[in-house]
Amino acid sequence: MDRRSLLAGLAALPVLAAPRILHAQGGAGGKWPSRPITVLVPFVAGGPSDIVARAIANRMSQVIGQPVVAENRAGANGEVAGRALARSEPDGHTVMVGSIGVFAINTALRPDLGYDPVKEFSPVTLAVTTPNVLVVNPDRVKASNVAELVQWLKANQGKASYSTSGVGSSDQMTTELFKQRTGTDVAHVPYRGGAAAATDLIAGNVQMSFQNLPTVSGHIESGRLRALMVTDSKRHRTLPNVPTAAEAGMEDFIVTSWQAVMAPAGLPPAVAKQLHGAVTEALLHPDVKPRMEQIGFDVVANTPEEFGRFQQAEIGRWREVIQRAGIKPE
Repeated sequence: MDRRSLLAGLAALPVLAAPRILHAQGGAGGKWPSRPITVLVPFVAGGPSDIVARAIANRMSQVIGQPVVAENRAGANGEVAGRALARSEPDGHTVMVGSIGVFAINTALRPDLGYDPVKEFSPVTLAVTTPNVLVVNPDRVKASNVAELVQWLKANQGKASYSTSGVGSSDQMTTELFKQRTGTDVAHVPYRGGAAAATDLIAGNVQMSFQNLPTVSGHIESGRLRALMVTDSKRHRTLPNVPTAAEAGMEDFIVTSWQAVMAPAGLPPAVAKQLHGAVTEALLHPDVKPRMEQIGFDVVANTPEEFGRFQQAEIGRWREVIQRAGIKPE
């Protein structure tokens, strides 16, 4: 099954059983859910956050007996959606599926961020993880491995550019670290999500990118993009012929990107418990989990407490990386 069929399947999962309605005490003494659920997506359609959000929304609607609608609110690498979530009523009817950039890197990079992903959000679960993959436009860059790419970049110092899903994204951080390690100069071109970044790379408007694997796996398979390495300690099951960073000559160059689910701070405990149960049940469902894994995601679906600790560690890690590399907001 190709990637397009897999994504279509995730967006239109069949109903295998009658809806099972979960009730919990919500705000103002009401029941949860008492109306449709909105899942905010901080990027344009087609990227990792959007794929995960729609997979959760589709299956979750069967679990809770209410419509669950994914709503794209792109802008400022997640700040538009982040502000909206922070201002939402903490009653379990608005959640957000966002990335490592939205929930960790932004707060480490931008002291004037318009939302606080720790104080203003309630962790629900770490949904999925995935490595980044270094891809190039095969028509614009003839390099077949990382060493040849570095040679090409140095020969075209200051002329090449790379695309990302936004300022402060994991793909930007990964590329900036790559530049530091290789002594190359590549201009940053941010977009409003990974899908848009990949589209312009395919069009040849930029030459390279570090993208979340699920965003570009189909383009690699079709030959529209060439993969040079994955930022993991082992080869990925979906790209068995693509070397790891260490195999490509980049020791200790491991970056794991992730998508997670958050709700507004102040969520009632009973609602938080039911919401977590519905979201993780959707992620682990046999119609969802295998398809997510086939396009490059590793499903986690852990507890709110585990995700909260993980988020704090990631904020600390990326703050150190940003300070050491001297990366500034653009």
